[in-house]
Amino acid sequence: MSKKKVGFVGIVGRPNVGKSTLLNYLIGEKVAITSDKPQTTRNQILGIRNTDTSQIIFVDTPGIHKPRHALGEYLDEQAIGAIKGVDLILYMVDDVYKPAEYHVIKHFQNIEAKVLLVINKIDLLKSRSSVDDIIVSYLGQYDFYGVYPISSLEGTHIEHLLEDVEELLEENEVFYPEEQTTTQSDFTRMSELIREKVLYHTQEEVPHSVAVIVDYAEMKDGVYNLYASIIVERPSQKNILIGKGGQMIKKIGTDARKDINKTLGTKVHLELWVKVIKNWRQKQTNLQGLGYE
Repeated sequence: MSKKKVGFVGIVGRPNVGKSTLLNYLIGEKVAITSDKPQTTRNQILGIRNTDTSQIIFVDTPGIHKPRHALGEYLDEQAIGAIKGVDLILYMVDDVYKPAEYHVIKHFQNIEAKVLLVINKIDLLKSRSSVDDIIVSYLGQYDFYGVYPISSLEGTHIEHLLEDVEELLEENEVFYPEEQTTTQSDFTRMSELIREKVLYHTQEEVPHSVAVIVDYAEMKDGVYNLYASIIVERPSQKNILIGKGGQMIKKIGTDARKDINKTLGTKVHLELWVKVIKNWRQKQTNLQGLGYE
């Protein structure tokens, strides 16, 4: 087997800076859910980009933040673990340096991987000076190998970033088959797409209190029969998700089914239930039971 430029590249940063949007753009398909809610990503997600000259495994991570409960601690562990185990780091920001960024940067100490500063959402900045202000604010915070202003939503300057990433990686045998784009199972991707629709349709306290588990799935006659539970912490949240006359849960199910059909290229019959597990985010045993291990 011929060698290519191969390596693991971590995408890290504070919550809601566009890490998952960048991953989806790099892979060319939806391998990570996205929303405008912070802490959407809850596990390390591997997206595999294959070209004639490289296989780059991008590791999307939860936003690094100061945890307030067991789930928050788990999210930080996932992101910090990725920092320690990759060949290269893309550190994403979308604004001038603030003290909270130190909670991310401090984990770059004593690692061998080069860190590239990626300034995202430049499509939302008013002028070139805005980009310059961000760059200047990060000077002296860490010895970044390079600085890359991009828009992960519009694809601006990402090809230049990819060229440099490939250049920095070593030649090696590929880790995954060339047709593979992610290490996630279909069940994981389906549960995440359901959770994405919950995030989209609900506000305030509900999104952060939600987990989705696949209770049962069976492929029959080319159709997935999928039964899943949406877990919340309080009866009031359950009422919100069900909605008046069951309208909210119906809307979530319809949108999730359409996205699963599109993303996985398979038809699905979806049944959803809403269950209450009081304060599930606070207890390690609950996290393990819901797949956060």
